[in-house]
Amino acid sequence: MITPRYLLPFDTRRALHRFTDILVIGGGLAGLRAANAVESNQSVLVVTKDRLRESNSNYAQGGIAGVLDPDDSFQSHVADTLAAGGNLCDREIVDMVIREGPRRIEELVRWGTQFDKSEGELSLGREGGHSRERIVHARGDATGAEVMRAVIQRTREIPNIDIWENAFTVDLLTFEGRCRGALMVDDQKQPVMVWAKETILCTGGAGQVFRESTNPTVATGDGSAIAYRAGVQLRDMEFIQFHPTVLYIAGSSRSLITEAVRGEGAHLVDSNGYRFMPDFDQRAELAPRDVVSQSIIRQMETTKHSNVYLDLSHLDPEQVRGRFPGIADACAKFGLDITSDRIPVRPGAHYMIGGLTVDRQGRTSMPGLWAAGEATSSGLHGANRLASNSLLEGLVYGAHAGEAASRTAAEQPTKMVAPPIQHPIHSQSESFDVADVRISLKSLMGRLAGVQRHGEGLRDAADSIRSFAAYVMRHQFNSVEGWELQNLLLTASCIVDAALVRAESRGVHFRSDFPKPDDEQWRRHLNIQIDVDGGHPQPGKLLHPDETTAATFSTET
Repeated sequence: MITPRYLLPFDTRRALHRFTDILVIGGGLAGLRAANAVESNQSVLVVTKDRLRESNSNYAQGGIAGVLDPDDSFQSHVADTLAAGGNLCDREIVDMVIREGPRRIEELVRWGTQFDKSEGELSLGREGGHSRERIVHARGDATGAEVMRAVIQRTREIPNIDIWENAFTVDLLTFEGRCRGALMVDDQKQPVMVWAKETILCTGGAGQVFRESTNPTVATGDGSAIAYRAGVQLRDMEFIQFHPTVLYIAGSSRSLITEAVRGEGAHLVDSNGYRFMPDFDQRAELAPRDVVSQSIIRQMETTKHSNVYLDLSHLDPEQVRGRFPGIADACAKFGLDITSDRIPVRPGAHYMIGGLTVDRQGRTSMPGLWAAGEATSSGLHGANRLASNSLLEGLVYGAHAGEAASRTAAEQPTKMVAPPIQHPIHSQSESFDVADVRISLKSLMGRLAGVQRHGEGLRDAADSIRSFAAYVMRHQFNSVEGWELQNLLLTASCIVDAALVRAESRGVHFRSDFPKPDDEQWRRHLNIQIDVDGGHPQPGKLLHPDETTAATFSTET
């Protein structure tokens, strides 16, 4: 694929500049937690492409997993995470994140988060893949919104943190092998060069690569794309988690139906009213997401129906409405009463497991650049994320990345200078319909690189993406929609290429031509880095059962 280094022309001698100690790109939970971890004598700039609340974190329904019940244990949560992860988790990272989880949840409570309680104690729910009730939630099914409310309020009160909304990050600025900040475009479409001692990338997911997705429209894979263009290593881009239950009403936007609905006892039935999950897994509706998603697709193929249904009619109506008020309201708009009517659902792209390779502190392969949250591949999730471990990861890794970046920035000289860099205008092409190409790409990815994949279909997808890219990537846009399309194409290309290389099925990656996992050949990661291998996925070393998979990077700058 043609991959320009920068999407915009610039000359540092003539540009607008801004300087900060720490630049945080992304305003979700990971980004704001990172900003809060920076020392108070250092300046922090948080940049987000839309409103601060417009992030995957804000739309999270289910909750945050943590060992808060005295009858629960870290060992149990670790075992559940490893079991879900398709034998590709990093055991040390899993243990670190889970043991730190309760402290981070208690921190949110101190910051004003109002989690749901029962008889004065935190109310704990259960979701697929968990062996115990350990999910804290808020306002029934609006955990993300409540958590973000509290964290945003706290962040706005901290004097050394500036928040810049509606600013699009076009590219990372690099010089002499180090990240120096980022090239932004503000809400007036004015390019600004933001120079930082340390940069933390927390841009979230890439669900908009697919037609069916739970993600907001801002989730266009910007982080993986700008990092890739800068030469940063990405890892495991083939692993995309599809949430099994997305409200499916033809012609409407897609809404997530939280995992907790099945945790409370909802059944999945097909178009004939048959409860099919026990045929596929003894855990039935509480199997991990990859199992449930693949089972739904197979049942849809059997019935020749476009969706399956969630049935809550056997549960107490008052309890259902009290626990899931947001879902009840969303379904009511389509004339559905969740206490009596079956809810039409099907899988949709939900969570990007692959991303920037990071170590336990959030350090990437490029000096000066850190990352946290969904934009990363930390080793926590392996090949399939356990439900409600995502906000947990954002909290833990956001804190680690913010603390580490702050320490590193403190060791650098106070004086900051914009290095002399020029990037000329690259070749243009005639105008074309950006929306049409985006729709075509999303449809293509859903058909050929979705829940079920096959080598022939992946090769067709790769050819089509190259065809799109041949004219899209050489065009120099002046709009967010154009830059997002270029990022979507680049991210989609990495996903498809990695999926084609991994000739097995593992976790969320299911190849119908290679339907079984192959530990002897494929218990390994796939790395992609443009300046090392030209952007082709490279298998890492074969991992043995007890071997850690953690990334390690030099601390030298």
